Amino acid sequence: MTRLTRPDLDGLPAYVPGRNLADLARELGITEAIKLASNEVPYGPLPGVPEAAAEAMLHSHRYPDMAVAELRDTLAKRFGVDAQRVVTGCGSVALTELLIKATCLPGDEVIYAWRSFEAYPIVAAGAATTSVRIPNTAAHGHDLPAMAAAITDRTRVIFVCNPNNPTGTALRTGEIARFLAAVPSDVLVVLDEAYRELVTDPDVPDGLEAYGDRQNVAVLRTMSKAWGLAGLRMGYLVAHPEVATAVRKVLTPFSTSTVAQAAALAALRQADEMARRCALVTVERDRVTEALRNLEVDVPDSQANFVWLPLGDGALPFAAYCERQGVIVRPFPGDGVRVSIGTSAENDLFLAAAEAALKQIA
Repeated sequence: MTRLTRPDLDGLPAYVPGRNLADLARELGITEAIKLASNEVPYGPLPGVPEAAAEAMLHSHRYPDMAVAELRDTLAKRFGVDAQRVVTGCGSVALTELLIKATCLPGDEVIYAWRSFEAYPIVAAGAATTSVRIPNTAAHGHDLPAMAAAITDRTRVIFVCNPNNPTGTALRTGEIARFLAAVPSDVLVVLDEAYRELVTDPDVPDGLEAYGDRQNVAVLRTMSKAWGLAGLRMGYLVAHPEVATAVRKVLTPFSTSTVAQAAALAALRQADEMARRCALVTVERDRVTEALRNLEVDVPDSQANFVWLPLGDGALPFAAYCERQGVIVRPFPGDGVRVSIGTSAENDLFLAAAEAALKQIA
């Protein structure tokens, strides 16, 4: 039989989303549960966002502004950059794919830490590039010296996820500065800062402020997390005009919907409320971290809205036990479990489930 698809994709795993309440209802008969698997914020949309989205729906029979001009200009003003350097897209995942399409040819190399964001190998393979995975350090963070040493004349892109998903670990200013100094000027370094708004460590740099003027640095951000737009898919990048222009050329036309644009603009008008909610999350993050360490789990410091439990082969049994208690977490088989920070009450339910689960898998 003639093959219609690429054979090299046979071994590529599909992106695995966090499980949801419907999964537990269907498989376990559990109708009430909390979801701490997908790094969503627990406080609902920001004020004004639902109203802006509803108003935009009245115009959904028309194509959206393909240039996304108002939102792009608003983001440019917020960060003090030229609007030509800003590109919006259907979440930062879509922009990750577009960056590879704009920079790589088949056979080129893409370097990233592992474990890191699970979309990296998928988008790299989708563009027929070669993934170069650099194992994390014993402290669950990026091994930047090893990543720099892995650069060859085929390397085109390096992804640096800071803070890292799923481990929550973050790179400090000196580490990144030394790494960038070692990277050739013709290799694009993508600083993936999906959780930037949740960073509280002053030594974790804002990539846009610190390195945004470098020609070979692009900074990725999302509005799915702190800004509460996960269901509407909105991300953006800031890059050198040459890179931004190339990304726009491979951008799917009209991929940033009218509703998403309106919601993003409304959310950006609520920066103070966003910051207040992030502060609630980070306080809870610290509390959950301390509680898990008291249960003798070696949880690394997190600068995101989740914590990482390095449970190895215990990841799947731990997650399965939590689900039976009505708490959905995100296991990474053989590595660990990522747990999003919810409300205080949700976190209490998780901690109770975690204590019992740890006894079960001991």
